[in-house]
Amino acid sequence: MGEAVMTTRRQADGAIVVDVRGSLDAATVDTLRQALVSTLHAERPVLMIVDLTFVTFMDSLGVGALVSGFNAARETGTRFVLRNPSEFVHRQLRITGLAEMFGLPSASPGPQTYTP
Repeated sequence: MGEAVMTTRRQADGAIVVDVRGSLDAATVDTLRQALVSTLHAERPVLMIVDLTFVTFMDSLGVGALVSGFNAARETGTRFVLRNPSEFVHRQLRITGLAEMFGLPSASPGPQTYTP
């Protein structure tokens, strides 16, 4: 079982950013779900950004926690955005068919080529 650290902050534009670091699995998803849902209901921001830059692992329970946050955001009229998912996390969302729901491309970016 992994460990995760979550911090929540408000940007100058009023958006709430939830920074997540570590693993999203059985040991950590309840904390994430509770942080997302309680912040949405208490703060009612126009935009919530979940920054996944430093998430190293995410299983189906982690995906479920993000879906819970998305659904709670929809109920409060908040736009819910995932920021910087790693390729591993993005692949989990593509495999489950949820990438587009979160505003992410449904296909992996192709190899980059340099044209002089």
